[in-house]
Amino acid sequence: MRMTAGAVAAIMLAGTAGAQQAPVTTMGATPTAQQLFDAAVALDATPDAAAAARAWGALEQRSKPGSRSRAIAQVRRGASLLKAGDRSGAGEAIRAGLAGLPKTDATLADDRLLANLRLGALAIDALDYAGAADFYIAAEQDAGDPGAKLGALLGQVQALTFVDPARAKAALVRIDAIAAGTKLDGKVTATIAQRQAELLLNTGDFASAKAAALRAVAASGGLTSRTSLADVAVRSDAAIAMLLAGQPDQAREYMAMTGAGRLPKGEFDPAAEMRAPDCGGEAGLKPADVAVVEFSIADDGTVRNVAPIYAAGGGQVALEFARTVREWWWPADRVAAIPAFFRYGARVEMRCSTAFQRPSIEGSVDAAVEKWLAGKDIDLPDEVNGPVALAPQRAALATASATSPASLATLAALFRLAGNWTLPAEERLALYDRGMAIAVAHAAPPVVRLAFDRAVRDDDDDGRNKRHEKLTALIVSPAYFGDPQARAILRLMLADQMTARRSGDRNAMPVLRQIVDDAALSKDDPLKVGALVRIASLEQRAGQVDAARTAFTATGLDAQQCALLDAPPKMVASPGSEAFPREAMAWGFEGWAQVQFDVAADGRTAAPRALLSYPPFIFSRASTDFIKTSRFAKTYRPDGELGCGGTSRRIVFKMPG
Repeated sequence: MRMTAGAVAAIMLAGTAGAQQAPVTTMGATPTAQQLFDAAVALDATPDAAAAARAWGALEQRSKPGSRSRAIAQVRRGASLLKAGDRSGAGEAIRAGLAGLPKTDATLADDRLLANLRLGALAIDALDYAGAADFYIAAEQDAGDPGAKLGALLGQVQALTFVDPARAKAALVRIDAIAAGTKLDGKVTATIAQRQAELLLNTGDFASAKAAALRAVAASGGLTSRTSLADVAVRSDAAIAMLLAGQPDQAREYMAMTGAGRLPKGEFDPAAEMRAPDCGGEAGLKPADVAVVEFSIADDGTVRNVAPIYAAGGGQVALEFARTVREWWWPADRVAAIPAFFRYGARVEMRCSTAFQRPSIEGSVDAAVEKWLAGKDIDLPDEVNGPVALAPQRAALATASATSPASLATLAALFRLAGNWTLPAEERLALYDRGMAIAVAHAAPPVVRLAFDRAVRDDDDDGRNKRHEKLTALIVSPAYFGDPQARAILRLMLADQMTARRSGDRNAMPVLRQIVDDAALSKDDPLKVGALVRIASLEQRAGQVDAARTAFTATGLDAQQCALLDAPPKMVASPGSEAFPREAMAWGFEGWAQVQFDVAADGRTAAPRALLSYPPFIFSRASTDFIKTSRFAKTYRPDGELGCGGTSRRIVFKMPG
């Protein structure tokens, strides 16, 4: 299991809580602030986290707003809420308290440290890796001992690997300096090597990644028959590095020793809702992008602890695939059949689907801002993304702000900086708030103001119900309802938010229909086309092929998708047992892959791609080879070209008997 900075924080908290004095009680008198503090500290040392949160809340209410005492009570109430499972409430309380803790007060260093470590862990869980990196960097400043510094630095490396690899490497250098002068146990040594291996994987240095992963395996006890969750992760890293380095035989040995694909009973079947993301979208996913994502399955079938491990395509790609995994789920009865050990830290290889490539909603919003600013003769800075662009973008905003803080030139610089995906979420939202004030002052049209609306830009996964409510309210608000583009954008966002939830397709359909039926939008409006594409996808998933075909035809896009045929092409020939990879057979692997491919008019296949594959990289090639040699019934096309494209099949590889 990963040693996260959050785990370090929990250990430190447990140590400090046990050292506090017992509460002082008085009979028949209002307790003093000190007595409330002592009572809350004592409750922190018990399993009753909810009671501890209430105790800290009582002290918070007795403290003066804006005071040091209130800030302490808030961050500690947040810690208790986190232990009680209220992640959203914990984040709000800790952020509020942290803002009130004086940064120069050395006696509050531990409170600031733990607050930043916890916020970093919450940001990691929400897949806000840029925000997590900032929290862990702040934690490092208050860390007074090697253990605390290591916790903060390890958190930095995990986050920065997918946000700013150069800064992740610098953090590893600081880790090495601490490790050189500190006696570390094997688990910590393994975690350091694991972080290094995953960074090297994502920067394409597969040989060095393999060496680091092997050090992690050795520090964990070596390649033995005893396997812990921590062993699974480091052995899997080693196997992935070996596979990418072109050493499949050695890789399969390490993958076999993770237990993946080798369940003693039950089956790790694909989820009831396990879909690959559509290509395109906000992250601009491309067919060549590939990622490995780790996750755990809770008893109720939902997915927890999602984290990207590797991505060919960059950090934004990695995080987008991880966001998709968060929406998978299994029926609870099927989860019960999977041994618990195999439900934790599972990994799947992923690619995006080309069947219904999804236009970007944010792209439509951003295009409206760019068009409006251009009409005002405002030169926008070049659209550059990623960590290398942050410094010049911040400098451009500072220059524009110094000249005229409420000008459209400032708005343009602000807009470019806020659009950089590597910016922490809190900083981005603050920029959008500032941009909204400027846009309103300049009487910007509704669709432009929409681009700076916090309710639109804040996609905090912990507040999904709140986001649903906010979007619903905005659609009917006077600020946006009268503008066809603005209300269509909001409806698209609401529909996507619905379909990301379990059983949300039914609720999303009428919202999408409102966009299609909006006479104020032209037939070829990109927003209407985006709604039709989504409707086609939903109808196809519901088995309504005619309705799906009608919707997709109305987009004016190429409708030669297999998904839009009355029945998918019939497979008339396929390989037999020889399709099972001999290497996988030798190691006793089982698994599955979902393959997407095109079918030519003569029934031959083309362009097979493994969208999802478990275990990672084990059955990807075997599944695409299976499809390459399969034959389908001939499909008549007047031009003799492609019969249909973007069909998919799930191929299961099971050991004989």
